[in-house]
Amino acid sequence: MEDSGKRRILIIEDDNHIAEGLKLNLTLQGYEVDIALDGVSGMQKWKTGQPHLIVLDIMLPGIDGLSILRSIRLVDERLPILILSAKGSSEDRIRGLTYGVDDYLAKPFNLEEFLLRVERLLARVAWAGGPGDLRPAGAVPRLYSFGGNRIDFDASMADCKAGRIALTEQEVKLLKLFIANRGKPLSRKQLLEIGWGYTGITMTRTVDNFIVRLRKYFEDDPRQPVYFRSLRSVGYVFDHEDPAAR
Repeated sequence: MEDSGKRRILIIEDDNHIAEGLKLNLTLQGYEVDIALDGVSGMQKWKTGQPHLIVLDIMLPGIDGLSILRSIRLVDERLPILILSAKGSSEDRIRGLTYGVDDYLAKPFNLEEFLLRVERLLARVAWAGGPGDLRPAGAVPRLYSFGGNRIDFDASMADCKAGRIALTEQEVKLLKLFIANRGKPLSRKQLLEIGWGYTGITMTRTVDNFIVRLRKYFEDDPRQPVYFRSLRSVGYVFDHEDPAAR
């Protein structure tokens, strides 16, 4: 992607009036601004547009803002994200901070305060070395080993029971989610919301199909899994005995 030299900001906001107003004012400040009016296009524009900062609403069609936030944090822990939402209670703010948001501004908001917050978030990234230094989620190292398996997340490759495997983007995301939550039971709902951005009630077997695939890669006996275990009426848990994962 050609770099214009300007800071790129992605606004994910389903209210077109608010989105266009923010775009106008940010453009006047010298930023390059793109808009996504729903969660699905927001995820696509984050992946392809390489923004320096995201302004994110919570209540979005398609994929909600918190699911977008959690998906981004699985692969990028330093991209500045500012939530701009009508959900402004203490509980909502705490939830956003828990999921990794950098700043939270409730609607209605003061435009000057919003512009100052954007400026400070971008300045913080510049002081830290810029987006070019971004690493995968801090809880997951680049190289991770367990039970004779070894994963290279930078190369999206695994040396495992099934041989040398090229991992898909979704397999990498799911593995990072499990490793970051090692030993913690994860429900299918959590895996769908964070790993795929699905919300609400769904009967999809997507998670189960991916678990079958991971077991074929990493388990000695996929029918008697040791690492990717099922928990009846709960979901799945990833764990291993080797404490020296790296």
